[in-house]
Amino acid sequence: MNSVFRQLSVALSSANLRGINVQSRFRLQRSPIALASRAVVSQTQRNYCCFEMKPKVYVTRNDYARIGLDLLREECDISLWDEAYPVPRDEFLKNVAGKDAIYCSLNDRIDKELLDQAGPNLKVISTISVGYDHIDVKECKQRGIRIGYTPEVLTDATAELTVALLLATARRLFEANKQVHTGGWKSWSPMWMCGTGVKSSVVGIFGFGRIGQEVAKRLAPFKPARIQFTSRTDKFLTAEDLGVTQVPFDELIETSDFLIIACSYNVETANLFNDAVFSRMKPSAILINTSRGGVVEQHDLIHALRAGKIQAAGLDVTTPEPLPLDNPLLTLPNVVVLPHIGSADIETRIEMSRITACNILAGLKGIKMLSEV
Repeated sequence: MNSVFRQLSVALSSANLRGINVQSRFRLQRSPIALASRAVVSQTQRNYCCFEMKPKVYVTRNDYARIGLDLLREECDISLWDEAYPVPRDEFLKNVAGKDAIYCSLNDRIDKELLDQAGPNLKVISTISVGYDHIDVKECKQRGIRIGYTPEVLTDATAELTVALLLATARRLFEANKQVHTGGWKSWSPMWMCGTGVKSSVVGIFGFGRIGQEVAKRLAPFKPARIQFTSRTDKFLTAEDLGVTQVPFDELIETSDFLIIACSYNVETANLFNDAVFSRMKPSAILINTSRGGVVEQHDLIHALRAGKIQAAGLDVTTPEPLPLDNPLLTLPNVVVLPHIGSADIETRIEMSRITACNILAGLKGIKMLSEV
């Protein structure tokens, strides 16, 4: 049996999944992406016994889930930045020369300078993320470099986090918790720490792809008066199936009590949410962003929160990341900031690591990737 196929067969053993209960392990083994991963490696096994020479793969940090790195080690010569934080730019440039593939994350900027430094051997870039705005896709395509990413596997985890962030912000959970720890909790009080409920509200979602749709499904049981969305494409049938309404952008920002940003980041959405938008939103509106920090003009958001143009904001993404400790957002009581943990559940991150590795192996062997840009 081919070594990669054998590795994938045992990768979900208890040795590789310490700390995950039996039920979670079974779900991971039977998930559609897991089954597809096995199919890709099986195809690899049928068509390619091994590489004539081990390809060279550069891995940009050492704390990716072990399953992906173990898959690569079976057939590739791996070098990595042996730290649990993003590789510094100078180290990245110095060590990428002559590599056949790069295993990277959204922290790692892949631009013309780096591609030039990597040289003509580079065939595959695989990012452990759904977003790929850190990669110069046009430049890669011109050079014939294939790009893998991990879109579908993190949809549920990100949707769950979005709902959690909305509830934490609306119900002021972090403010209330701080009062417990600092002595502010004196006794029960009828209006103390009251927040905003989802029931009978208007929920707006900007961007209605996989994540936006899953957020809508999860919020429906909270009984909002209406869930509405704006999308760059007509999604009438999807809206009808989910019982939601597609509306123009102007209506979305002017009528939503909760405005959830779930779009991709591109030239059209960069800094789209700025002072002009915040000035048209309800003063009682709550903004939630789990997409990319660059979609929001952050200085304008700070001003809007201070001036009462909107009520509160919950952010899983910021500009920059990590957010400096002296950033004004961290001084505002009506802001919840999380450290970009949308996909951060154990099962999802393990699966993302495996897909990233399988994309590299497939790309190097000239077969179909699980997910290719």
